[in-house]
Amino acid sequence: MTKGKFHIITFGCQMNKNDSERIAGLLEQVGMVSTDQVEEADLVLLNSCSVRQTAEDRIFGRVKQLAKLRRKRPNLIIGVTGCMAGRDKDGSLKRKLPDVDLFFPTIEATQLPRWVAELNPDLIHDPECDNEFFDIQPIHNSDFQAFVPIQTGCNNFCSYCVVPYARGLQKNRPAKQILDEVRKLAEKGCVEISLLGQAVNTFEASDSEVFSKDNPYKDHFAALLWEINQIDGVERIFYTAPYPKDMTDDVIDALALPKMFNYLHIPVQSGDNEVLRRMNRKYDREEYLEIIDRIKKRVPEIALGTDIIVGFCGETEEEFQNTVDLYRQVEFDISYTAMYSTRSGTVAAKKFKDNVSREEKKRRWRILHELMEEIVLKKNQKFVGQKVSVLVEKCEHGVCTGNSREMKVVQFKGDSKFVGQIVEVEIERAQEWVLFGKENPSPLLRS
Repeated sequence: MTKGKFHIITFGCQMNKNDSERIAGLLEQVGMVSTDQVEEADLVLLNSCSVRQTAEDRIFGRVKQLAKLRRKRPNLIIGVTGCMAGRDKDGSLKRKLPDVDLFFPTIEATQLPRWVAELNPDLIHDPECDNEFFDIQPIHNSDFQAFVPIQTGCNNFCSYCVVPYARGLQKNRPAKQILDEVRKLAEKGCVEISLLGQAVNTFEASDSEVFSKDNPYKDHFAALLWEINQIDGVERIFYTAPYPKDMTDDVIDALALPKMFNYLHIPVQSGDNEVLRRMNRKYDREEYLEIIDRIKKRVPEIALGTDIIVGFCGETEEEFQNTVDLYRQVEFDISYTAMYSTRSGTVAAKKFKDNVSREEKKRRWRILHELMEEIVLKKNQKFVGQKVSVLVEKCEHGVCTGNSREMKVVQFKGDSKFVGQIVEVEIERAQEWVLFGKENPSPLLRS
């Protein structure tokens, strides 16, 4: 029997990327093989994002392309999973995709082999899979970096957000399961771990007894960070995304643990209290700034990133300027700024009018983007003449690229021997989004 081939196309966040890695592991477990060529695939699976309308529009566009491909390959199976399918409670989105054979939320992915076998029995030898989704061994795209989810779903119900509807309420993985996965990755040579969750710092372990008696933290998320810091082989730890009001003293203190990134991504969404209230963010501007102050006192040189939505329902010019002012006060290193788009089924869609014009949203986006570039260019100059620790991710045409512990892109002249290594790079020049270092630096760690 010829092995069936699958091709997964991932849209959206790191959580979706990790979900795709686990789905790939599941399909290989039941006898299918991955292909990089969509034209060769028997199954094409789109792992969808639903955070904005543009994200869903990409799914509709890609399905049309696949429908054309199926004219040449009549047995091609087209599937859609992820947040778009997860939030489609009434079937309205599925009805707009008549060419899609399989349309299912991520939580049901363990049923995928059976569904594929029902559509084409020649593709899968044994479709039975008894694993829970997080028990599936993912197929990682890198030998030295890995995403490790510690929870799924969310309980915060921000008024603009589809996540609680698409992924359900928050469910935390057992601490032992997380730690076992990290240890196995470290044994295989993985040096960088990124912990994932929708409100990652709200993690609560159902089995906190696995934490060491020497662990200094009562907060379960901080305790988990401490435990991972003790695992031999793990050298760099990052997490995303924390919820501001849950940055406890323990979690802030844990930012200074030796293997942590010197970077924190902490979404604010708006710098105006009334907009934050409409967003149901459960903190105000003053509380957010106080949290940032505590973070900077614990780790003075930490780099900070954030998420901001411009043009949220009813946002006035004065309210937007309050966001600009907060941005200047914090001096973020990077902001992922989005123009608000209505998501059906959310509280914002039901209660508020999307009454800020597209043109005005673009104008506000440009203002924040230009401010971001101004601030980060200024802040990056402090790295010139300094040495930074870099995990090299790739080397192309004699130029090596990787991220520093501050999540800054660093480039230097070198060759492929540096890929997967942590090296110390002296910075010679700094632009907005790239720090340029001296060639052929000294390795800090061989992996």
